[in-house]
Amino acid sequence: MTGQAVLSDISRRGLLTGGLASGFLFAFRIPVRAFNEPEQPPNDTDGKFAPNAFIRIDRLGKTTLVMPQVEMGQGTYTSISMILAEELDADFAQVAVEHAPPNDKLYGNPVFGIQVTGNSNSVRAFWKPLRSAGASARAALVQAAAQKWQVDPASCTTSRGEVLHAASGRTLSYGELVDAANAQTPPKDATLKDPKDFVLIGKPLKRIDTPDKVNGKVVYGIDVMLPGMKFATLKACPILGGKVVKVDDSAARKVPGVQKVVVLDDLVAVVGDHMWAAKRGLEALTIDWDGGANAQLSSKDIWEDLRAASEKDGVVARSDGDIASGLATGERFDASYELPFLAHATMEPVNATVHLRPDSCEVWTGTQVLARVQSEAARAAGLPVEKVIANNHLLGGGFGRKLEPDMVVKAVRIAKHVDGPVKVVWTREEDIQQDIYRPVYHDKIAATLSDGKIVAWKYRISGSSVIARWLPPAFQKGIDIDAVDSAVDIPYEIPNVHVEYVRAEPPAVPTGFWRGVGPNNNVFAVECFMDELAVKVGRDPIEFRRSMLGKHPRFLAALDLAAAKSGWGQPLPSRVGRGVCLQPSFASFIVTVVEAEVDELGEVNLRRIISAVDAGIAVNPDIIVAQLEGGLIFGLTAALYGNITIDKGRIQQSNFNDYRILRIDQTPKIEIHLIRNGEAPGGIGETGATAGPPALRNAIYAATGVALRRLPIERTLIAGGKS
Repeated sequence: MTGQAVLSDISRRGLLTGGLASGFLFAFRIPVRAFNEPEQPPNDTDGKFAPNAFIRIDRLGKTTLVMPQVEMGQGTYTSISMILAEELDADFAQVAVEHAPPNDKLYGNPVFGIQVTGNSNSVRAFWKPLRSAGASARAALVQAAAQKWQVDPASCTTSRGEVLHAASGRTLSYGELVDAANAQTPPKDATLKDPKDFVLIGKPLKRIDTPDKVNGKVVYGIDVMLPGMKFATLKACPILGGKVVKVDDSAARKVPGVQKVVVLDDLVAVVGDHMWAAKRGLEALTIDWDGGANAQLSSKDIWEDLRAASEKDGVVARSDGDIASGLATGERFDASYELPFLAHATMEPVNATVHLRPDSCEVWTGTQVLARVQSEAARAAGLPVEKVIANNHLLGGGFGRKLEPDMVVKAVRIAKHVDGPVKVVWTREEDIQQDIYRPVYHDKIAATLSDGKIVAWKYRISGSSVIARWLPPAFQKGIDIDAVDSAVDIPYEIPNVHVEYVRAEPPAVPTGFWRGVGPNNNVFAVECFMDELAVKVGRDPIEFRRSMLGKHPRFLAALDLAAAKSGWGQPLPSRVGRGVCLQPSFASFIVTVVEAEVDELGEVNLRRIISAVDAGIAVNPDIIVAQLEGGLIFGLTAALYGNITIDKGRIQQSNFNDYRILRIDQTPKIEIHLIRNGEAPGGIGETGATAGPPALRNAIYAATGVALRRLPIERTLIAGGKS
């Protein structure tokens, strides 16, 4: 794959099976060779049929698909390849993939207008464009073959990388048609396949990235190896927004393998012959920091500010009916819900390798925003953007963290002080304590009930605006479209609905997207309050929801399937409950039921999880199942343990000992039930993270009668609660 470097004399598998047994991995250097420039980069079209930015077919029939979205474990490379290959009628066994180079114009996400992977929209955003690209290329190949045979193109068909003429029994492979196809003008409105004719889409094809992940050939950003490369790790001021005062590096310079100590205004880096030397050298530094204005900042301060902000009127994001009259009708109920800061904690810590020369810069990393990385690296290097080469790799997890270019910018700043290439790897502690965090949220809801129905619904979201910083053109009239997602479009039929947004930025704490983005706040608050309202009127939570979904048959089908598969309504032991969550997020229709037990000490045992999923056409059903399983575990981890706290301006969590993840022995059986139909595909990568927390909270509510209203779950509140 383009821009990747690999180990020549030792593989990752060899390291895992032998290297660790002979000593600590980072204590020695690994022989390497450069493998950063492929013979033909992915945008090279010499000798190939290249009808558009995505497809390259060579004379041997090899079909290379240039991926506009990045692969970070979510199966995007496989799904996108299936979409392209389906309409192209390529032989999937002969398909190869390449990372797209940085280019917003050619590879920009149709939803955002920039080259970005996120918001669970890789398949749904590129569904039509990539099908059209494949169909147009197929039509040009058919035209080329028909001209050679002097027959009507309508008499030709395609299959597995060949054009066929049934009447004469002739065939031509796509490879044989390269030159003739290049002479054609691909039609802009080629006919797309009828879904009933799909031969790839809908099948659980094996993921194309799995074999090389198993055998160790895959190169992630952290794996890049270049000739003469140095290694660096860094320490930014542990007090948010603080600066470096002075550094005593005398002990660090005595560490074998340490080459240099780089002191910048806000961070210190140690450069060494290998990572172990850099890490030991960093630990040997004595650094004096100036905490500045945030030296006394605490979580308590942030929550007090946010709660105060939530008392103010917000910008109206939706207003239907007469909310004032509606709130004056029937019995009123109010509740507030809160979600904490969260870190991303990807399994691959953030990293970037940079080779900075006086007139050029080259970057190797794994990112969700390649073109932005290129431009930000250029800015940091003081170079024109065309002088920067940005090479992308598979990501060892993204979760929104790799939507930020800060790790590359810091690597470029460090590289200014290093001769030759330098790989900058953050420690796990630095990764967690210098993250760009999921915002804290405070949601206030007021509703009135009359005759067992919701008459009015007033909802106010208070929190940081990630969109205002990350994509300013999308921040219009004071409304963050992500922050109100799944709040302005709740599917329930309520005559009077009013939704407001209050932008409240926490001092000093950088906030960014986190898996599930805005919906993981709003779905939690909405679905928890729905259960509380159901109890107020004495109705079953599923029946209560069903009564408000008459205009949404897809939600009703998912709700009924989840209820049936979960055994909803069947008796359960004491202190065991079932909870439901229905979510409108990411253009999919998903209902999740969690069954959980709460012991007398307040510990939660997950017993069973069921999701009924209508994501439209399932491009690859196995990937949908895997993404939901992983997302549910991710979201339930946050519900049970996730919490980033601040004391005296410092993040208190540092590693997986105090920023826990759900462990394998805690993970229950997860059942995913797909609802098949011919609707356009919906998003799936973040839906599980959104579904898990409210369904679990509602299960705890059913088991104990305690209506928790903030996360993570506080055990003392549910210990000994009545069943």
